[in-house]
Amino acid sequence: MMAKTFLQTLSGKILANYEDDLSRAVIVLPNKRARVFLLDILRKEWSETNFAPKIASIEELIQEISGIRSVDSIELLFEFYDVYLSMTEKEDQQSFDVFSGWAKIAIQDFNEIDRYLIEPTYIFSYLSDIEALKRWKLEHNDTTELIDKHLAFWKKLPQYYEQLYKHLKERGVGYQGLIYREAVRKLPAFSSEKANYVFAGFNALNASEEKIILHFITNGLGKVYWDIDNYFLENVHHDAGLFIRRFKKNWKPYLASDSFDWAFNHFSEEKNIKIIGTPKSVGQARIAGKLVSDLTEDGHTLDKTALVLGDENLLLPVLNSLPKKVDSLNITMGYPSKNNPVQLLIVKIIKLHVNALTRNEQHYTLYYKEVLEVLNHPFIEPFGNFHELVQIINFNNFTFFSLETLFRLKNEVAFVNEALFTTLFSRWDGMSVIQILESLKGITIMLRDFLRSEGEDEKVSQAFVYSVYKMLNKMIVYQEKYEKMISVKDIQATYKQIVDLAEVSFEGEPLTGLQVMGVLESRVLDFENVIITSVNEGKFPSGKSQQSFIPYDVKQEIGLPTYKEKDAIYSYHFYHLLFRAKNIFLLYNTDSEGIDAGEKSRFITQLEIEKLPKHHMQHLIYNAVLPDKPYEKIRIEKSELALDRLQEIATGKGFSPSSLTAYIRNPIRFYFQRVLGIRESDEVEENIAVNTLGTIVHESLEQLYQPFVGDFLSLQSIALMTSQLDDVVLQKFKEVYKEGEIKKGKNFLAFEVAKRNVYNFLQLEKNRIESGEAIKILMLETELRGELEHARLPYTVKISGKVDRIELCDGKLRIVDYKTGKVEARNLRIKSFEGMTEDLKNEKSIQLLCYALMYVQQFGFPKEEIEAGIISFKNLKGGFMPFAYDKETYITPEIVELFKEELAFLIAQILNPDLAFEEQWV
Repeated sequence: MMAKTFLQTLSGKILANYEDDLSRAVIVLPNKRARVFLLDILRKEWSETNFAPKIASIEELIQEISGIRSVDSIELLFEFYDVYLSMTEKEDQQSFDVFSGWAKIAIQDFNEIDRYLIEPTYIFSYLSDIEALKRWKLEHNDTTELIDKHLAFWKKLPQYYEQLYKHLKERGVGYQGLIYREAVRKLPAFSSEKANYVFAGFNALNASEEKIILHFITNGLGKVYWDIDNYFLENVHHDAGLFIRRFKKNWKPYLASDSFDWAFNHFSEEKNIKIIGTPKSVGQARIAGKLVSDLTEDGHTLDKTALVLGDENLLLPVLNSLPKKVDSLNITMGYPSKNNPVQLLIVKIIKLHVNALTRNEQHYTLYYKEVLEVLNHPFIEPFGNFHELVQIINFNNFTFFSLETLFRLKNEVAFVNEALFTTLFSRWDGMSVIQILESLKGITIMLRDFLRSEGEDEKVSQAFVYSVYKMLNKMIVYQEKYEKMISVKDIQATYKQIVDLAEVSFEGEPLTGLQVMGVLESRVLDFENVIITSVNEGKFPSGKSQQSFIPYDVKQEIGLPTYKEKDAIYSYHFYHLLFRAKNIFLLYNTDSEGIDAGEKSRFITQLEIEKLPKHHMQHLIYNAVLPDKPYEKIRIEKSELALDRLQEIATGKGFSPSSLTAYIRNPIRFYFQRVLGIRESDEVEENIAVNTLGTIVHESLEQLYQPFVGDFLSLQSIALMTSQLDDVVLQKFKEVYKEGEIKKGKNFLAFEVAKRNVYNFLQLEKNRIESGEAIKILMLETELRGELEHARLPYTVKISGKVDRIELCDGKLRIVDYKTGKVEARNLRIKSFEGMTEDLKNEKSIQLLCYALMYVQQFGFPKEEIEAGIISFKNLKGGFMPFAYDKETYITPEIVELFKEELAFLIAQILNPDLAFEEQWV
C-alpha cells in the first residue's frame, strides 16, 4: 500500500484548520499543475458543499502582489530590441540576428539579478571592472577598436538593464525577475485581513520568494509545510536536504514554535528499485514502453504511474514506444520548439524561398532537395497528394529549376491539394513581410484543420502545430508594431533566434491515465510507480554548462545560484520522486560514444552506496539483441507462383545474358528484379551515375554509326562522325538525363568524359582503317533470339538480348559488346567449359557466348570465321578483345555445343523447384 501522499496530508490539514470556511485559505504551491490534484483530493475528502480555497502557484501570487503582467520570452526579446535601438546610434545598430545572440544571455542574467535582489549597479560595475582588468597591461595601455567596443558594451550593459526595466514597468509587463523585485517593493502595502496563506511543498527559494514568504509568516498571515524526509534532514552532507536544512536553521526565529512541518519517514520504507542500463535513447524509450506494459499486466493502475523524462528530447520516441493499451495519457512538460517537427517544416519552407531568391531572383530558381524536403515532410505528405509530382521530379532528374517549372509540373498530375501547394510555393518577392508571415501561418491552419479531421489520435501533432502558430502570430504582431524585418533574410534570421525561446505545451486530463512529465513538473506530486529516463551525468543532473555573462566566482560571492545549487535542486527532485514510490525504474544510457552518450548519473551511484535495508535493488544491463551471425543470408524457396513466373519468362521474352549473369552474381537479386519485377525507385541523379553515363555513350555511338550500316567505314565517315560528336552526345545527355543540370559541377565533367570516350573510340576506328583493316558495319543494337532444348530442362527455354554491334573485319564476322568499364583480354579466356557457369569471373565470357549462340541459331554459321569480343572504353589500347577457349578465338560448332551444355546446367538450376534462391556475397 502506498504511503499517504503529500497532497493528501496537506488536504487533511487544510480541512482540519479551515473546516468552518475553506475560502479563507490561500494555498500556494510551487507550480500550477499540483492545483488540479489538490482540488480533486479536497473534493473527495470533503463531504459537504463548500467554497473551495484559492490555490495559486508562487508565480501567480507574486504577480498578484506586483500588479505586473508576465511577458513571454519572445515578446520580451522584441521589446528589448526596441529599447536597444532607441539607445544606439544608427551606424552602430546590430541586426536582430546579431543582437539576439547576446541579448538572450543578458536577459537571463537580468532575471537572476532581480530574483535574488542583487543591487544592479554594483554587479554591473563589478563586471565592467573585471573586463577592463583583463585587458590592462602594465607596459602600455594601447587598445584596438575591437577592445574599445567590447569595453563600451560592458559599460552600456547597466544602461540596457535600467532602460529595459523602466520600459517594461511603464507598460505594466515584466519578466519574472522584474515582477519578483517589484513584488518585494510592494509587499508592505499588500495585505489581506481575512486570508491565511499556506505555502506547501517548496524546496529551493530565491531571495525574493524567501523574503515574501517570511513576510507572511512574521505577520501571522502564513504557514509553511515542507515536504522532506528525515533521512535527508539528518544527513548534513546530503544535497537533497540542502535548502530545507538551511531554512530550518535560518527561519527558526520567525517560526511560531520549535515544530517543523513536515518531516516524514517514507524514504526508508520498502521499495523495489530496478536500475536499467541500455545503449542509446531509443533503447530507453523501448524499455520504458515495456515497463508500462508490464505494470498494467501486473494489475497496477496507470493513474498512480509517472514516466519522468530526464531528457525532454526523448518524448517522441517514448510516445511511439508506449503500448496500445495506454488509452489515457497526460503530457505535462515543456518540449523544446527546436525539435518540433512543424517548426522544422517552417524552417525548410523559409530556406527554400530564401535560397530561390538568392540563386536567381528573376526566375526564382529552386533546388530539388529543398522542394522534396517540403513535399515529403511527414506533416505535408499525408494530405498534400504530391506523390505523382515527386515521381515526376525524380524521373526527369530535375536538379535546379524555376518556380514556373514546378507549377507546370503540378498541372501535369491528376490531383494535388491546390490550396496547400499554392500557399507553400507562391513567390515571396512580391509579398510584404506581413503577407509572408500570414502565408506561413496559413499553412499551420491547414495542418490544424487536417489533423482535427483525423480525430483524437492526433492531439500531440495538434500541439506541435499550435506552438508554431502562436510563434508566427507573435512575429506578425512584432512586425506590425516595429516594422524591423525588411527582407526574407530578416524573417529567416528572426525566426531562427526566437525558436529556442518557444516551447510546445500539451493538453490532457491530469487526473487519469499515465502521467508523462519533465523533472520540474513532478514537484509536490507522488506516485506509486515511477519510471525515470536519461539518468546520466549531463542529463540528470544537467551538468555545469550555463550561459551567463557573470563568472562563477562572482556568482558565488554575491549570492547568485551556481551549478552546485542547481545540482542540489536536481538532487531534491530526484529523491522526492522516490520518497513514497514503491516500484522505481531508473533508466540510463550505457553508450559512451555518440551524441547522447554519457556516464551513469551520480544519483544512481549514491543510491547504490547508501542502499537502505528495505530497498530491494537490482542493476540490469539490457543490450540490443544480437544474432549469432552478423547477417543471415536470405533464402527463398520456390513457390508455385515463382515457378509459374519463371516459366512465363523462359517461354515468353526469354532470359537475357545479363539476367543469367545476374543469377550467378546473386540469385536473390535475380529473384527480386527478374521474378518479382522490383525496380529501384526513381530518385534524382544529382550527379550522373555510371550506368547513366554508359547509356549515353552507347546511344551516342548508335546514332553516329546508323547512317553507315551496310557500308565499309572510311576516313571520311570517321571525320563526319567526329564533327557531329558534340551535338549528338549533348542530345543524348538531354534525352537520357532529361532535365538534369549538365553545364556545371561534376555533371559537366561527366559530359566531357562521355565526349572523350566517344572521340577516343572514333580515333581507334580511324587507326584501324589507317592500318589497312576493312570494317563493314552489319548491324547496330540488334535484338537476337534463340532457343535451348535439353534433357536437363523441363521445357524449351528462350534467350534474347541486344548486341551492340556486328561487323565484318578483314573477312571475319565479329560480334562486338561495348563496355564503359575496364576489361582486359585475360578476363575473356577460359581453359575448360566444365563449371564455367558457376564462376562469376566468367560472366563476360558467358554474355559473349550467349550472343554467339543466338546469332548462329538465328542466322546460321556464316561462311566467314566468327568471333565474339569486347571493346573496353577504359582499355581502348587493347582494341577488340575476343573470347578465347584455350588459344582458340573463333566460335566453332564444338564451342557452341560445349557452351549449350553449361548454359542448360545454369538454366536448370534457375528452374529447379527444389533449389531455393539463396543470397550470395560477392
